[in-house]
Amino acid sequence: MITVAAPEAQPQVAAAVEEAPPEAVTVFRSKLPDIDIPSHLPLHEYCFARAAELPDAPCLIAAATGRTYTFAETRLLCRRAAAALHRLGVGHGDRVMVLLQNCVEFAVAFFAASFLGAVTTAANPFCTPQEIHKQFKASGAKLILTQSVYVDKLRQHEAFPRIDACTVGDDTLTVITIDDDEATPEGCLPFWDLIADADEGSVPEVAISPDDPVALPFSSGTTGLPKGVVLTHRSVVSGVAQQVDGENPNLHMGAGDVALCVLPLFHIFSLNSVLLCAVRAGAAVALMPRFEMGAMLGAIERWRVTVAAVVPPLVLALAKNPFVERHDLSSIRIVLSGAAPLGKELEDALRARLPQAIFGQGYGMTEAGPVLSMCPAFAKEPTPAKSGSCGTVVRNAELKVVDPDTGFSLGRNLPGEICIRGPQIMKGYLNDPEATAATIDVEGWLHTGDIGYVDDDDEVFIVDRVKELIKFKGFQVPPAELESLLIAHPSIADAAVVPQKDDVAGEVPVAFVVRAADSDITEESIKEFISKQVVFYKRLHKVHFIHAIPKSASGKILRRELRTKLAAC
Repeated sequence: MITVAAPEAQPQVAAAVEEAPPEAVTVFRSKLPDIDIPSHLPLHEYCFARAAELPDAPCLIAAATGRTYTFAETRLLCRRAAAALHRLGVGHGDRVMVLLQNCVEFAVAFFAASFLGAVTTAANPFCTPQEIHKQFKASGAKLILTQSVYVDKLRQHEAFPRIDACTVGDDTLTVITIDDDEATPEGCLPFWDLIADADEGSVPEVAISPDDPVALPFSSGTTGLPKGVVLTHRSVVSGVAQQVDGENPNLHMGAGDVALCVLPLFHIFSLNSVLLCAVRAGAAVALMPRFEMGAMLGAIERWRVTVAAVVPPLVLALAKNPFVERHDLSSIRIVLSGAAPLGKELEDALRARLPQAIFGQGYGMTEAGPVLSMCPAFAKEPTPAKSGSCGTVVRNAELKVVDPDTGFSLGRNLPGEICIRGPQIMKGYLNDPEATAATIDVEGWLHTGDIGYVDDDDEVFIVDRVKELIKFKGFQVPPAELESLLIAHPSIADAAVVPQKDDVAGEVPVAFVVRAADSDITEESIKEFISKQVVFYKRLHKVHFIHAIPKSASGKILRRELRTKLAAC
């Protein structure tokens, strides 16, 4: 059972920016008019609404092999996959874990689960067995869809149930792999055989409420360990509609466009703003399993990519790598950067490299569904945006800026904590009412933990972070997770982890460690100890030894003091 602490019903959104007196709330709205969002529809029905009018148009492209699936073929595959999952006992409310890099099967499985009223929790296949098991257990997943190369990770962790395709029970785990028949590991089921044997007519009619969960990504929020983020059909449909629906969509794409999907689909930015937005808009999605510069440039050139969603490290590569000049990237008309802030200098460098493209940023977080603001230059009827801005707040939503200490509303050009309210935000954290209440207040405002301001032109700028989260190339690195691992070492008495600025990654995790009495533990042994337990982007880049971790009277780590020490190193 998924339980969340539901905030009170959200009030109707006002018609325009409220220029209020200091004691009132200043609310910022989109420059674009609100739209009618069909939030009563299940996500799969909403996304495939154009499939009937575009049956032969390309929908999913496996960029590496060239295999292309039309909208009609894709929808049929999704329904057959739903029938196959139903035969395996997956039903309304059940959770399915997808442990894959970007591929056609990922997209098909996600929509298949939606057809059944089931919930997809996508996990990073590069995570350690311990990390995967934590998400598997917390999510309550019923089965796992993966690739044969990752099955060993499931077998390496003793707490995983025994993998057995023939027996269904609490002590066994059903694992489906997407490889060819001959590569299917013992005890696993072959994905494509299941689809071949399935009858789309056997997909049950399921009564799906807009408030039923459809996706369960994991996020660290503003602090602490990763938590399941409950995204409902209503919230995901609303989040997509805010970007691509209406007569003047904020993110303008449609039939004939090709969206590059190189960012991992287990990250909400790629899942929402690339896959779901493209399918809804009638555009094709070119799926790449991973980032490799030459392969990405080749895919852009071969498939005439028009919309590219990227993160700052990819912007850096596109702007500075001389190899880019060898490829024809003239088809690109939109470059959308998200997941982490981007500086003006790098923006300008990319504009010089791709002068024909509109470049801009969006701003979001998983809990917000995920987009809070987007560059207005991406709209069908575009308006310019300043370098360094994250655009304007999305439609059908409200944004406010508050003093992080007092909670009082702030006006224009005054930095404070960004808060968002609208139909797209999460229902809450999975089985964690305390964390939900700490993030969504009683008036329905979601507190992001990011410091920013709104200027005189309604553009959002992010300048700092209240939350402790570290962003490595757009990936979340929660300090609390690393700190708990460090403190578990017998030679470490105390520890704290803070971000250090990095030109390539944006931020890297750095540890301050207090050695235990009589310990002579070294930096290298600590880094090795951590690297064995976490995915690559959570690995420590530096360890500083210190006599004591600075803390407040209540015992809270004073991270700002540590960041100051780091800057002085």
